[in-house]
Formats: sequence, C-alpha cells, structure tokens
Amino acid sequence: MVKDTTRGEFRKRLYFLTLKLIEFIDHLPKDNVSLKMADELFNSGTSVISNYIEATAATTKRDLKDYTMAAIKFANECKLWLALVRDSNRAKAEKVKWFLEELDDISRLLSESIK
Repeated sequence: MVKDTTRGEFRKRLYFLTLKLIEFIDHLPKDNVSLKMADELFNSGTSVISNYIEATAATTKRDLKDYTMAAIKFANECKLWLALVRDSNRAKAEKVKWFLEELDDISRLLSESIK
C-alpha cells in the first residue's frame, strides 16, 4: 500500500484522475463504437480507485495484495482503452497523453507498494 503519509494524497490523486476521466468520456463522440469504448473506459477507469479504496480497508495481507493488483490491472486496461480511443481518432493525442502518463505513474506506485 502507498505509505501512510501519502495515502490521503494518493487517494485525492486517484479521485481527481477519475473526475477528469469522466469529463473526458463525456466529450467523446456519440456514435455506437465510441459509446461502447466509453463504457469500457468508464468501467476500467473507475475500478482503479474503487479497488484502491478496498485495498486500504483490507483486513488481511492477501486482500491488500489482491485489491492492489486489481487496481493495477484496471489501470492497465484503462490505458488500453485510452490508446484505442486515441488511435481510432475519437480523441486528440494530446488529451489522452496526460491520462496515459498519470496511469503509468499510478501503476508504478501501486506496484512498488506491494513489493
């Protein structure tokens, strides 16, 4: 788990990322494929913070590791959907770049926390 001194800051960072992602999704095109991609992006993106919150409430080391690993997996899935949105020209690359960088850093911090 992310160190106690920064746990609250990390949670705020995840919350901000999630809010920005919701705003980003809301501005995607409204065609059928974009809507399906938006649903997947929403599900994976919001699952990062929900699994992190579950990890912070874990009562066993196994639960802590499992929820943290789930948060990492959802961050990776979110990066996939963001790349697909970008590469299918549904969003500008510069708008997606921040999310990809932020998710890379979040994944790294989560991974370091369970080593």
